Amino acid sequence: MAPASWLRSAASRALLLPSLLLLLLQPPLLLARARPLNAHHRHAERRGPQPWHAALSSSLALAPATQEAPRPASSLRPPRCGVPDPPNRLSARNRQKRFVLSGGRWEKTDLTYRILRFPWQLVQEQVRRTMAEALRVWSDVTPLTFTEVHEGRADIMIDFARYWHGDNLPFDGPGGILAHAFFPKTHREGDVHFDYDETWTVGDDQGTDLLQVAAHEFGHVLGLQHTKEAKALMSAFYTFRYPLSLSPDDRRGIQHLYGQPRPTVSPRTPAQGPQAGIDTNEIAPLEPEAPPDVCEASFDAAATIRGELFFFKAGFMWRLRGGQLQPGYPALASRHWKGLPSPVDAAFEDAQGHIWFFQGAQYWVYDGEKPVLGPAPLTELGLVRSPVHAALVWGPEKNKIYFFRGRDYWRFHPSTRRVDSSVPRRATDWRGVPSEIDAAFQDADGYAYFLRGRLYWKFDPVKVKALEGFPRLVGPDFFGCAEPANTFL
Repeated sequence: MAPASWLRSAASRALLLPSLLLLLLQPPLLLARARPLNAHHRHAERRGPQPWHAALSSSLALAPATQEAPRPASSLRPPRCGVPDPPNRLSARNRQKRFVLSGGRWEKTDLTYRILRFPWQLVQEQVRRTMAEALRVWSDVTPLTFTEVHEGRADIMIDFARYWHGDNLPFDGPGGILAHAFFPKTHREGDVHFDYDETWTVGDDQGTDLLQVAAHEFGHVLGLQHTKEAKALMSAFYTFRYPLSLSPDDRRGIQHLYGQPRPTVSPRTPAQGPQAGIDTNEIAPLEPEAPPDVCEASFDAAATIRGELFFFKAGFMWRLRGGQLQPGYPALASRHWKGLPSPVDAAFEDAQGHIWFFQGAQYWVYDGEKPVLGPAPLTELGLVRSPVHAALVWGPEKNKIYFFRGRDYWRFHPSTRRVDSSVPRRATDWRGVPSEIDAAFQDADGYAYFLRGRLYWKFDPVKVKALEGFPRLVGPDFFGCAEPANTFL
């Protein structure tokens, strides 16, 4: 090599040497910045021997299994499921589909589930109802059934955990990763873990909606991967949507694995006899009558159910959430609670989440949409006369329930299914409230509402009397109806 060339090379090496030394002395964090900001987030919760997870499993295994909290999740990362997304290169069988499969499925359709621990923000019965409802979105469109058990090993094991919790897939505190689940045919199939440190709510966008996250994770447990369909339940990123429902993409994916739901055989109403000139075997369904005008209605019953307000009239119901009438309502109440009579006289939800309905001398009890009792006689409850005109759940613990009829009322105990006494008390105990009412309910702030005709009274739980300025019209205050020009109350 010529001296000049060697000198130039030596000079270049002299300039490069400090840079190389500086690079070698950089901490690993700086070197890791070449990866995408959410790279660890996307892989932190992969479970199972998936090809794109092999390297991660070995690296996570070196971390100590302690309860030391990692740094808070970055606000730049939207909350999401901890199951990593599949690689961009999909197999040939998925190339023509938006939904993505994990490669496994359960070989049976009757599955059990068990809840090991619960979040602190919600009562256990509320969590149980939510998990059952989240599983129901999948069982409604497949032959799958889900039964809760309270001991032993179940097919689906549900737990709320913090940070490192034994599966090398740590949680990261509030925000970031919300939950993860294990696919069928993997070493921990059926396990579903929720981050205990999230602010779990139900039907409330002020926290993280447990119903939506649980339904998503159950999709993984059944064999579905993340989809790129943004509005699908199986999208990786959490967005509060209400009400919960499957997208066509979700439905196609789960039915690809398990097929269509089993057909249900229901008795058909006998035909009234053929009409002259018509030769047909079809029975035309009876069209329901049009719902009453909500602005003019005097309601048969009202109740707070699952944190929402329901009004009932002539077999129809109106459903309000956050003061807003929900899409699709009014609707026939019997479409939601099958077997429910029309109309209902009174309704309430007890502390265990059971929903009670009354009509005439009988009552019915439902667990969600599932009937569990009824029709049964009111005499079983210690009431010797009927009907019940209104039912009020009272108190922060929903532990006081009152039945109203005419000028009388009774205290009722769901645990014993009996009233205190068959001898009624006088409704005048409720100061400022009319002696005969049509419906009653309690709001989230503890105020009671009593309805009679088109009017309502708001009852103060502290002063134990109706507030001044009442009664008011139900239609304008609850349904946005126009105020009448001249109102004489």
